[in-house]
Amino acid sequence: MSFRALRHIPLFLFGIGALALCTALSLALGARSVPLSTVTDALFGDAHGRDALVVTGLRLPRTVIGLAVGAALGVAGAVAQGITRNPLASPTTLGINAGAGFAVVVAIFALKLNSPAQYVWFAFAGAGGAALFAQALARRAGDIDPVRLALGGTVLQLVLLSWTSAVMLMNQRTLDEARFWLAGSLSGRTLDVLWPVLPTLLLGLVVALAVSPALNALALGDDSAQALGVPVARIRLAGGIAVILLAGSAVAVAGPVAFIGLAAPHLVRPLLGGDHRLLVPGCLIAGPLLLLTADVLGRMVIRPSELEVGIVTAFLGAPLLALLARRVAR
Repeated sequence: MSFRALRHIPLFLFGIGALALCTALSLALGARSVPLSTVTDALFGDAHGRDALVVTGLRLPRTVIGLAVGAALGVAGAVAQGITRNPLASPTTLGINAGAGFAVVVAIFALKLNSPAQYVWFAFAGAGGAALFAQALARRAGDIDPVRLALGGTVLQLVLLSWTSAVMLMNQRTLDEARFWLAGSLSGRTLDVLWPVLPTLLLGLVVALAVSPALNALALGDDSAQALGVPVARIRLAGGIAVILLAGSAVAVAGPVAFIGLAAPHLVRPLLGGDHRLLVPGCLIAGPLLLLTADVLGRMVIRPSELEVGIVTAFLGAPLLALLARRVAR
């Protein structure tokens, strides 16, 4: 391990500590607040009663899913920005979230589905299909053009969102079933929803970590990367597959949660720099930290009711996107 990596260990430890604190708050806070001592006793089986049931039966699965989904979205955003060399790239702007939403709404309309557990594979297939189509739009002379990829993904997202709205308006039952899922939420999700996509999520993380050193060469430009012996097309393809696996898994579990994939790399980069060998692991911590923080805020602002986490992230992320777009335009 290099000296440069070692000097960032305190930052990683601080991030892990912040994530542990946020995890504890996610288990303790909500419509019914539970003391942290009771949370600890409930996790070790030493507490019983309504508070213990709330912690282990409702908030523990919700928090575990938040950790997994946040990690997947954070890393997917870092890899998407690396392979496109576009700081605005994310699962949302590449059309992946919109593809998942369209597939789920079509499945609800055509197959009369009514449970998030039934949406998983349709969401995953929609996310994967949209990502592959965006990459096909971006191909020029056999290679993927980063600018065409970002533009193609944005256009695809707008088209799919309009088609999704059209299908929802065709049937009242579809509208009622889909609008909750499309808001993006961790509420009501059980671990049964996470298990089917956990292998693809873990595989996506492994691929993302494996290509992270090559993303540093890609940041220098395709010609420079090829001169350094980096197989640009294969690295970009592998990175694209990692983004599909991670974002597809996350959307399948929690619905289309926006801005986590966009925000996490931009929050980590000023602390750890642009080295993807540090940036990708940093986003592995920052993603769930952002998602759990947004989820806890959503539970607290209108207690005893709550806002869906997708609404909170959209509310907080829209100003961030405007700020980043303005910075890129300069």
